[in-house]
Parts: sequence; structure tokens; C-alpha cells
Amino acid sequence: MAFVVVGTSVGAYVVYQKLNGNIDAIDVGDAGSKSVVTDGPINILVIGTDKRTGKGNEGYGDKGSMGHADTNILFHVSEDRTNATAMSIPRDLMTEIPECETKQQDGSTTAIPGTASARFNTSLGQNGRDPGCTMKTVENITGVKPDHFMMVDFNAVKELTTAVGGVKVCMAKPIDDPKSHLKLPQGESKVQGEEALGLLRTRDSFGNRSDLDRIKVQQQFLGSMIREMKSSDTLTNPKKLYKLADAATNALTVDSAIADAKKLMTLAQEISKVDTKNITFVTMPVIDNPAEPKPVTVVVDPTKGDQLFAMMRSDTSLTEVKQKEKAAKSKQAALLKGPKAAPADVRVDVLNGGEIPGAAGSTVTWLQNEQGVLKSANKANAPEKADKTTLEYAPNQADQARALAEMMGLPATAMKQGTADAEGLEAMVLTLGADFKGAGQLITGPAKAPEGVEQARADKAVCAK
Repeated sequence: MAFVVVGTSVGAYVVYQKLNGNIDAIDVGDAGSKSVVTDGPINILVIGTDKRTGKGNEGYGDKGSMGHADTNILFHVSEDRTNATAMSIPRDLMTEIPECETKQQDGSTTAIPGTASARFNTSLGQNGRDPGCTMKTVENITGVKPDHFMMVDFNAVKELTTAVGGVKVCMAKPIDDPKSHLKLPQGESKVQGEEALGLLRTRDSFGNRSDLDRIKVQQQFLGSMIREMKSSDTLTNPKKLYKLADAATNALTVDSAIADAKKLMTLAQEISKVDTKNITFVTMPVIDNPAEPKPVTVVVDPTKGDQLFAMMRSDTSLTEVKQKEKAAKSKQAALLKGPKAAPADVRVDVLNGGEIPGAAGSTVTWLQNEQGVLKSANKANAPEKADKTTLEYAPNQADQARALAEMMGLPATAMKQGTADAEGLEAMVLTLGADFKGAGQLITGPAKAPEGVEQARADKAVCAK
């Protein structure tokens, strides 16, 4: 939530020396990007911890918590800055937490062992894990590498909502939850401070009292806060803007690459290019944990999850799905139209021009063992790095190219047909680029969002049920 405030206030009104002193930073090493922004998409991991810092917060969260990853949103801003996807990650998601390195105060590095299966929220705080460990966990699950993180605690929620003058919310029924100190009437209200924190913390007031229902309320709240941030009343009031900027930078802990007001302003200017109507909230697709007789945790939905992650990796917008779906289907249909060779007849040399070491070898292993492409060969590293994956083939290899494109989810732009026919046993050439995220992961995502994945638009007010 704090990064949304920064995206609309710091860029408009900055007193550098004052705000610089507010910001706390953590060096996450190679878990993030060293650049503030890039020419490509921007991915920011927003973490809300359950740390009980600040006056009046003793009744929230887990007593003695070091600050776990309680509320998590992967915010993906498109390369052209026209749209953004904010994907919530359930705290009770069971997943692998990979080994990670943390920087110590004396400058040394400590390796934190990974865990084969644990709740996502323990990727922070447990065993000395820092936000860089949470970033690596997100990348491990989705194939999307976060560039930066922004972290807030309970106290930050109270300070930020007070600074903005309250956030409009709507309840489908009256709320009275003593556990979260929340009492709200049916219909519209304006909440700030303690009341706002109670709304974001409550589980017992909505739906089936699960974390997934709480996430929906958090998304509605954030959408309302974004609308408040971008309202003319806020943007034209210098005093209010400064109050917001001061509260936001006081509330934030960020990675060292963006740990000053000027860098945050640069990042904010990129984020603020996105129109509110093109910011879409979704929740990571999950299913009940099949390993539990009475499920209390969840795991990633293997089908819908992979589809949504592929869309984010390929920078496909959820707000322009219908237009992109039509265009992408047309290109993909033309690409795949026609006969496809049997896997055993596909002959391809694989080179690695991407960032993942050994990618050519792992892809050949996947092609041979999982897809039956036995005539695939590992040709090691490409002569130079490549941003995009490409498949070079001759006209008389088109049936092989179509088969391989379907297996790997290659976009039409990846297909490079030559002019001369191949001779003898000449193989096609597949060069893996920076967009390749792992063997078996589609290069491009589907043009259509997975069925059943609920979406909420930041410009639409919805009453919490």
C-alpha cells in the first residue's frame, strides 16, 4: 500500500533531505535489480508484515513474531506503462522456500538453507530470512523476478490512512468483529488509523472467514486508496501531499537500489503513468492442499497458476484481454495452421542465449523425456546474449517448427523462417533468450485470463461481502 502512496505523492512533492532520512533500506543482493527502472516491465513485491511495532498494536498478529510476510502483492507494471497487474499471494500458501543469502550489518553474507515445503509467510522473518528471501520465493513460484520490494508494518497502515484523510469503503452488511476491533455500518464509510488496520486484518467478517476472502477486502481497500491518491483534492493540495510523502517514506522499508527520495520519485513517475482503470487486482490461483485431510493451507493451482504466471512473464495485460486475445489468436492460429510433425521427427539444436545457466541442457532433457523429441541436441551457449527466444527453420521444416512452437508456447514473433530449404539432416536452431524462464514453462502466456480467476479493477468501488 505504501508504494501506491509514493507513486502518487512523492513524485508530486518532495523535500529531499527530510524524506531521505525517513527511508529504511535492506540490501537484498542479487534477489533484486540494481537499476531503479528498466526499459522493460517493472515488478515490485509489496510486503505487509505482522510485526507488532508501534503503539496499540499488541492485539494484532502473532505474539513474538519477527515479522512474517502476512500480506503480499506482486505488482507488475507493463513495459509500455499502460497497465498493471497486482497479484495477491496467500500467506497460507504451501511452497518451496529456496536457499537465500542475507547481508549482515558487518558486511558479511549468511546463507539461509531452503525448505522443501512451508507456508509462504515464513519466507520472511523465519530463520533470519529477509525480504530478499521472499523475493526469491516469489521468483521460484512464478518465474517472475521482482526488481524491488517495499515493506510496511501494522503501524504504517494507521499512519498512511490517517495522512490521506481516510479511505472510503463499502460494506454489504454491518460489521462487528471484536477480534480485529472493527465495527462498521452497512453501506459506505470512511476509515483511517485503527479502524483501517482492523478492516485489513479481519477474517471473521467476510465470506467463509478465510485468508482468501480477506485478500478480496484488501484489494478493494487498495483500489479505493489509489482512487483517493489520484483525486484532484489530493493532487492539488501541497500540504496534504507533503503529509502523505512524509508518512509514506516513514512507513517504508525498501531495497537499497531505491533507498532515497530521488530514486523513489523516478520509480513513482513510471508507475503513475498507468491509468487507474488499467490496474487489475487478482489473487494467485490456488486449490486446497491435497496433503491435508482437513485443508487449512493451499497450494498453487497447477493449471490456472501456470497460465496466469505465463501471462505476467509475457507482459500480457488483464485489462486489454479481449483486444489482445483476438490479435494473439489470429497470429497464433496462422502460425500453427497446417500439419505438425510427430515429436520423433522434430530435429532441433538448442542454444542458450538467456540468463539461466545450463538452460540448453535442461531444455533438451525436457524435450527428450517429456515431449519425445529425441533428435534434440544441446549446443551450449549462443555466441551472444538474446533478449527473446527465437526458432530458425527452413520452409521444408515448417511442420517441425509448428510442432515445437506448440510444445513450448512460442509466440509468432519468435518464428524465423528462412528462404532456402534444409538439406539432409540439418536441424532447426532454437536460441533461448532472456524471456525463457525454465524447461516446461511456456515462453508466452495465453491471451485470455484463466477461467474462474476473479479480477477487480482499481477504478471500481465494490461493497465487501
